[in-house]
Amino acid sequence: MNNTIFTFNHHSPKYKQIYEKLKLYIEQGDILANEQLPSIRQLAESLHVSRNTTLMAYEQLVAEGYIRGEGRKGYFANELEPGIFQEPYVPYKKRQTETMNPPKVNFRGDAVDQPQFPMKIWRRISNQVLTLQDTFQYGDPFGEEALREQIANYLFESRGVKTNANAIIIGSSTQQILVYLGHILRDEFQSVIVEDPGYDGAREAFQFHRFRLEPLPVHETGANLSQLEQMQSRLIYVTPSHQSPIGVSMSIGQRQFLIQWVNMRNGYIIEDDYDSAFRYTQKPFPALASIDSTRVIYLGNFSKSFLPGIRLSYMVLPEPVLNMYKKRFRNFESSTSLISQLTMAKFMELGEWNRHIKRMRLVYKKKMQHLVSQLRKQFGPSISIIGEQSGLYVLIKIHLNQSEEWLIERAANNGVKVYPTSIYHIKKIYEDPMIKLGFSHLSLDEIERGVELLKSAWVY
Repeated sequence: MNNTIFTFNHHSPKYKQIYEKLKLYIEQGDILANEQLPSIRQLAESLHVSRNTTLMAYEQLVAEGYIRGEGRKGYFANELEPGIFQEPYVPYKKRQTETMNPPKVNFRGDAVDQPQFPMKIWRRISNQVLTLQDTFQYGDPFGEEALREQIANYLFESRGVKTNANAIIIGSSTQQILVYLGHILRDEFQSVIVEDPGYDGAREAFQFHRFRLEPLPVHETGANLSQLEQMQSRLIYVTPSHQSPIGVSMSIGQRQFLIQWVNMRNGYIIEDDYDSAFRYTQKPFPALASIDSTRVIYLGNFSKSFLPGIRLSYMVLPEPVLNMYKKRFRNFESSTSLISQLTMAKFMELGEWNRHIKRMRLVYKKKMQHLVSQLRKQFGPSISIIGEQSGLYVLIKIHLNQSEEWLIERAANNGVKVYPTSIYHIKKIYEDPMIKLGFSHLSLDEIERGVELLKSAWVY
């Protein structure tokens, strides 16, 4: 195998680039079935990387079935089904030309409606917090008690989760929390089940600790939980209230099945309660942690529903994990702003958080309905809309016999920025491409204008 084909970039970890390159060669047949790969040491030396880097790449390929290890003999390529990989699956990569001219309409999915943000109230509370003497200290390493108490109250009232301030840990983001949590769980677990497609940031956090990933297929009707019986892992990461990215919610039957499964396995569910606050047809479903708090690690954040720049997330830990976490990280400083924590605590105590969520649910519902209406008006049967019942974005499956990359590039050339979904997939996609359209920060006029520009870009 020629090492000159490897050219590293600075956009992703080196082990991931090695993994993707070897995967591509196996799919294309450049590496033949049963062909022996270089040893971990040989590949590391030829690429001028650490052995750990090549080991991580090989472990991921083994986990996905592309290669196998045969003891002291080394690693060999597995035989793939003929005809499956007719063309290499390459997730959409951002092109340099996209940044040359700012888009007229940006369908970004993780922004907020700035005019609706309660800036005056937030600034007033923040100014009050700055007068407190404790504001200039380091703070509690696990999060300020005042905020943890408010979160405990909120979770009970809105999600049915019975917990207390002591069981809550404050962090800066979901991904950062998962990195810390992975450090604890790695002592007992070697692998984790993840949704496919699913949140790529979570996968990166698990791979940071070299967990073996077992992909659980998720379709527009939900996760295929029947496959859990054939999987080896006792740890699973899911987004049951608003699956990322498809947007489907787990039914109560699926939730009960998952709870029974995890108790039989004596494992843990990591429940990322993604976008649960914004459901437009019914009330939010009860959290998994409200059914069984002993086997569910609950994750939540304020970024998607309030303000991304505030960098506040949290998790609720079962007692055994909580004790290990506090023992392991008791000498670490908090990773989040003390001022932001205290401001949010007061904001919630005064009832402003609940008022904000109720107000924004109505605002976003109107925007969602307008976006869906415009898409159907402009595209008709040439697209399918997925996830219109909740969340701050929709997915559109486009039946135009075009690739994801072509659709994104054509949109960019017409002044519209849209987003790929291939980045959420572990395995190759063969169906019509899906594009992600966020709407939370756009006005109704901008939404309408953006859809019109997409129509002129894609249909002619």
